Amino acid sequence: MSIPRAALLAAALITAPLPPSAAFTASAAEHRAGEGGGVDFDCDGRADLAVAAPYADAGGAARSGAVRVLYGMRQVRELTQDTPGVPDAAELGDAFGAALAAGDFDGDGCHDLAVGASEEFAGERRPGRDGDGVVHLFHGSRAGLRPGTTVDATDFGARPLGDRFGAALAAGDLDGDGDDELVIGAPGHGRGGAVGVYGQRGRKPYLLTQRTRWIGQKAAVTDRFGAALAAGDFDGDGRAEIAVGAPGDTVRRKGQGSVTVLDPRRRRALLITQSSPGIAGADENWDEVGAALAAGDFDGDGRDDLAIGAPGEGLTGDQRAMDHGDGMIHVVYGTPGGLRTAYAESWSQNTLKGRPRYFDRFGSALAAGDLDGDGCAELAVGAPGENAAHILRGTRGGGLTRAGNLLLTGKGGGFGAALAIVPAEDRGAGLVVAAPRAGRLVLFRPDGGRAGVALPTGPDASLYGYAMAP
Repeated sequence: MSIPRAALLAAALITAPLPPSAAFTASAAEHRAGEGGGVDFDCDGRADLAVAAPYADAGGAARSGAVRVLYGMRQVRELTQDTPGVPDAAELGDAFGAALAAGDFDGDGCHDLAVGASEEFAGERRPGRDGDGVVHLFHGSRAGLRPGTTVDATDFGARPLGDRFGAALAAGDLDGDGDDELVIGAPGHGRGGAVGVYGQRGRKPYLLTQRTRWIGQKAAVTDRFGAALAAGDFDGDGRAEIAVGAPGDTVRRKGQGSVTVLDPRRRRALLITQSSPGIAGADENWDEVGAALAAGDFDGDGRDDLAIGAPGEGLTGDQRAMDHGDGMIHVVYGTPGGLRTAYAESWSQNTLKGRPRYFDRFGSALAAGDLDGDGCAELAVGAPGENAAHILRGTRGGGLTRAGNLLLTGKGGGFGAALAIVPAEDRGAGLVVAAPRAGRLVLFRPDGGRAGVALPTGPDASLYGYAMAP
C-alpha cells in the first residue's frame, strides 16, 4: 500500500530513521489495572508487552500487519485481523499495528489493547492514497486479550477519506472516573488532522481539530495534527490532559512542528513551539517538533511532565531537509496550573554522551517510567540513525539530570526507533529497545548496565517492534 503523505511505514524500510509510535508513556494517568504496576492483559499480576509488526503478512495478505503479545514477557500469542472474533479481515497493506495503546477502557481491572490499522480502506483500495484507518479494541480477561469492537471515523460522525485514523493512540483517564479513555490520532483528517476522544463519560465520541473554536489555530494539510499523542495529568488534579504532536505544522517556518496540550473538560489549549518562552532553540524548517511525546513524573512532585521530540533539529552541517536531523528534545514540567514553558529544559547529544551527527534523529522515540524504583520517572530517548538510546535519570525536586546518563548501542536495524519501559518483577523496571528493521527487541535492566537480554524476535521485513504497548 502506498503511504505518500506521512511516509509512516514505507520510508522506514529505506532510510535509517523510523518515525515513532506515540503511545510510549508511563504517566500517572495510565498503568493502573492489575496488580503488577504495568500493563497486565490477563490480570495475573505480571507485566505484559504488546509488540507490533505492521508489515507482517497475515493470511497471505502482504503488509497487513500483526501484533504479538508477550504475556509475562515470556509466552507469545499473535493477533491479526484474521484472529477469530475480530470483525474484520487481513487485507493488503492495512498496517495493523501502526500504533498501540493499553488502558483499562471498560473498568474491569484488566488492561485492554487498542490497535491502529491506519492504512485500511473503508471500501475499495485507492492505490497511491493514504488509508482511511480503523482501530481494533481487544479486551483484557483472565484468559488474555479477546476481540472487541472496531472504531473508525464514522463513529465520530465523519466520512472516512484518507484520514489515517489510528496512526497514533494514547490512553488516559480524562474525566477522573477511574476508567481510561482512548485518544485516537487521525493526522490525515480534513485540512490538517484531528484527534478523536472515545469512551469519555457522558459524551459521545468527538473529534478535535486545530480549528475547533476553543483551540483556535490555523491549519494546513501538511500539519499532521495527531501524528503523535500522549496523555498525562500535568496539573495533578486527577484527570489527564492530551498532548498532541503536529510535526509538520508550519506556524512560522515550514515543517517546524508544534505540540498542543488539550484539556477538553475545561476547553483549554496550550500551543508549544520552539519560539515559546523558555523553550531553547528557534523555529526552523523541518525541525519536526512533536514527532514523539512521552509523559512521566520526572521530578517526583505528583504531576506529570512532558517530553517532546524534535528529531529534525539541525545542530551540525549537512542537513538535508526532511530526510535527516541531529535531533533534540524539550522537557516541560507540570505545575498546579498545568504545563508551563517557563519550567522547561532541552537536551541533545551536545550535553549527553555521544556526539550529534546529521543523521542521528535523536528524539525520534521517547519512553518514560521509573527504572530505578525511586518514585521518579526516567526518560529514554531513541537515536535510531545512530542505532542508540539514551537514558536520563529523574530526581526528586530536580527533574532530569545527565549525571549517570547511560548510552546504549545496538547492531543496526534502526535500534532505538521504538522504546518501552516495563516493570521488573522485583523493583524498578526495564527498558525494551527495538530495532524494527531487524525485527529485534533487547531488554535492559537497571542493574545490568549496558548488558541487554534478547527478547523473542519477529518475522523478517515485518517492522517487528515498530510500536509497543508496555
